[in-house]
Amino acid sequence: MKRPRKRASSVAVIDIGSNSVRLVVYETMSRNLITIFNEKALCGLGREVQTTGLLATDAVNKALTALRRFRALCRIQQVGRVFAIATAACRDAKNGPDFIAKAERICGAKIEILSGPREAKLSALGVVSGVHNPNGIVGDLGGGSLELIDVKGNRVRSGMTLPLGSLALQDLSHKSLKRAERIVKNELLGVPQLKAGRGRTFYAVGGTWRALARIHIIQSGYPLKVMHGYSIPAVDALDFAQRLRRLAATNMLANIEAVADARRPLLTYAALVLEYIIRVAQPKTIVFSTFGVREGLLYEMLPPAERAKDGLVCAAQNLNELLSRSARHAQELISWTDRLVRVVRLRETEEDRRLRHVACLLSDIGWRVHPDHRGEETLSLIMNGNFGSITHQGRAFVALSVFYRYAGLSEENEPPLQIRALVPPAMDERARVLGAAFRVAHLITAARTGVLPATHFRTQGRKLMLVFEHRMVDLVADRVGSRFRQLARLVGRAGSIVRR
Repeated sequence: MKRPRKRASSVAVIDIGSNSVRLVVYETMSRNLITIFNEKALCGLGREVQTTGLLATDAVNKALTALRRFRALCRIQQVGRVFAIATAACRDAKNGPDFIAKAERICGAKIEILSGPREAKLSALGVVSGVHNPNGIVGDLGGGSLELIDVKGNRVRSGMTLPLGSLALQDLSHKSLKRAERIVKNELLGVPQLKAGRGRTFYAVGGTWRALARIHIIQSGYPLKVMHGYSIPAVDALDFAQRLRRLAATNMLANIEAVADARRPLLTYAALVLEYIIRVAQPKTIVFSTFGVREGLLYEMLPPAERAKDGLVCAAQNLNELLSRSARHAQELISWTDRLVRVVRLRETEEDRRLRHVACLLSDIGWRVHPDHRGEETLSLIMNGNFGSITHQGRAFVALSVFYRYAGLSEENEPPLQIRALVPPAMDERARVLGAAFRVAHLITAARTGVLPATHFRTQGRKLMLVFEHRMVDLVADRVGSRFRQLARLVGRAGSIVRR
């Protein structure tokens, strides 16, 4: 592939997996990876590797055709840098080297054939990049293999690989579920990486497991369709995996339209592996991660200072800069709400504070929308935003805070009950307080900098006062006073405006 004219800092990863071959183009290599293009071709390279030792000819041809298209796509998008990786099927097949040589000539880039432990490490780093303070076992289920590795915070231990990928398991068992179950049971019993999972989180990485999550979301009527961060109690996930196996026995999985045709036959094997992981590891929760090997590869290349940044805060800062009237105003709003929290002595954990700061950064992103629809539009944007390092509960808190800022706090403008149900009542109350604070701040400032630092909070008994410095007193009006009194009532105080 000829290197395109340097347009940008855009970067692409070509991921040659055992089931799919994928191209993902990111806007730039940073702590907040923004996908600008994503395409996959389900080629099934690993379909027969376990029994024949070879990549199937038709699968090779499909993959090479996909790579030619990916090369052209990189050229027309003027991608700055292209990285290419290959996983289990290519490292295990006898004709893997020949295929890789052809693929490299097409791509014009060196293809790194990942070892099992290397693939496990990159999967774990992907979870580190996309989950805030992860603590548990990462399991990356591909078409050819299953990688397992322990992660805590940003510390990653050594990982291992097992031939339990969905295609590999289908191949080894000759499509017999009973035989597949014996294989899975024998491979997973006594695995040291699973013994450390008791009571922790199991992070499920890989397209077929994401397909399981999609089915669970639809069947449970869950209000959010975002795969990343979707969590299920392990006991519920075990029951769900067993139900999928029963459906397979009656051939009902063929009717599941939410999953691509090529993936449906693999769902049972993915459910079987998940079932036995839960039985052996006994985790507390299953969390699905869309961040995996590709994101881990790029995260590993970042300078230490960039890796240390909070991915969610970086994403919020980017949206603030793109969509708000004044990016600097949001920083002043963070300091202003910090002062409010201190003065009224609101209880906050570190995570509460982090989410409040993110909500401040996103508090003005709906200003271009028609006033009648700003609340619902920003709620949808935040709930469905393509960013990580936040739980679904955290998304709901941030989205509700900004919703209340735009829609107000009256009963006729309540947010959808399904979204409110994602947070406990106390968290919804904190979102209301924060939304009320935003309503005061943005009314005072019109999103202009230099105003909030000239206002101060003071308490006297059960009274909360907002003090305006002399140079800003002309901004005081009845509407400002009304909104501030509403805020004060929400924190159990009487409110008043003071002119210094």
